[in-house]
Amino acid sequence: MQITRRLEFDAGHRIPSHNSQCRHLHGHRYAIEITLSGDIITTEGLSEQGMVMDYSEVKRIAREQLVDAWDHAFLVYRGDKAVLDFLNGLPGHKTVVLDVPPTAENLATLAFNILNGAYRDTYGNRLRLERVRIHETPNNWADCLRST
Repeated sequence: MQITRRLEFDAGHRIPSHNSQCRHLHGHRYAIEITLSGDIITTEGLSEQGMVMDYSEVKRIAREQLVDAWDHAFLVYRGDKAVLDFLNGLPGHKTVVLDVPPTAENLATLAFNILNGAYRDTYGNRLRLERVRIHETPNNWADCLRST
């Protein structure tokens, strides 16, 4: 069985070497979809009986591990020195420095790697992260899928 939880957050970025509009500072209303697989929990009387995982727990973990850090932050590539210097000059600015340009593809991969160890098989139901989808816009997204 698979379940998916969607959360949204706002963040700024730019793709420094892009040949079009994305080379400029701008922001998006991102959405992240987290898909987990596992067996349905059958333990009688358990709060999670009938579920793979409680959706509120999926949300709590995603917020703690990733979303709260990226929400209302500027996601900047470490190699984008001019923007990094500019952001560092803004007192108290929320900046997340990434080792790769903040494309949807890279953000999906980073998110998968961050979240992969966060979802634990607490109930012996073979819970595991299967996919992270990052929507950069309503019409554009990237999926990072478990490879095996």
